[in-house]
Amino acid sequence: MFDTHAHLNAIQFEEDLEDVIQRALDEGISHIVVVGFDQPTIKGALKLADTYDFIYAAVGWHPVDAVDMTPEDLQWIEELADHPKVVAIGEMGLDYHWDKSPKDVQKRVFRQQIQLAKKVKLPIIIHNREATQDVVDILREEGAEEVGGIMHCFSGSLEVAKECMDMNFYISFGGPVTFKNAKKPKEVAKEIPIDRLLIETDCPYLSPHPLRGKRNEPSYVKYVAEAIAELREIPLEDLVKKTTENAKRLYQISD
Repeated sequence: MFDTHAHLNAIQFEEDLEDVIQRALDEGISHIVVVGFDQPTIKGALKLADTYDFIYAAVGWHPVDAVDMTPEDLQWIEELADHPKVVAIGEMGLDYHWDKSPKDVQKRVFRQQIQLAKKVKLPIIIHNREATQDVVDILREEGAEEVGGIMHCFSGSLEVAKECMDMNFYISFGGPVTFKNAKKPKEVAKEIPIDRLLIETDCPYLSPHPLRGKRNEPSYVKYVAEAIAELREIPLEDLVKKTTENAKRLYQISD
């Protein structure tokens, strides 16, 4: 199984990181992308990618913290794109739930990172919270289909998923697809082409049922895989095989 979006660089894992990683291996996790979204978490993601063969890094700047990003940070991210285990730029996007960063600043930082990703030819990881139309519009305006990427922890409609897939994006699902009341994610996970489907944890956040409220971790991605396999009425092994192939294709990982 391939956990396409994890934050093992978060402080919630400081005490028992090695145990968490061992449980992931024991559950059959073959690859993890650890996502950095500010200076400390980017450094943490790179350290993990350098330490473990099966861990890769994504580097970017989170929209909530867009107001903190300097031109030097953007230059640093561009330099890090040359690192052999950096496989994507992000997470980036728009988050209108929190108001730390003004919308115009978020949009500027989002556009700058898409342009950077096109320059370094890496896919992008998109964070969208309560900002769907603006996210889709900016992806289109900036020609993001040139690099494509992932709509991380997707919660939108089937129509929005189709718009994103038309722009060369994969649709990734995490813990919420296992929740009983998650009608839209379940519908999308069932209906989209399987070659555009990915799984993730977004750990330590968004633990799947039956572990809601607990700290999430990569080994729990199996609950996401099981839920989607059941929705699509296919064997779990087929779902795992396809989503792993999809993630390796997107991230250009050959092993």
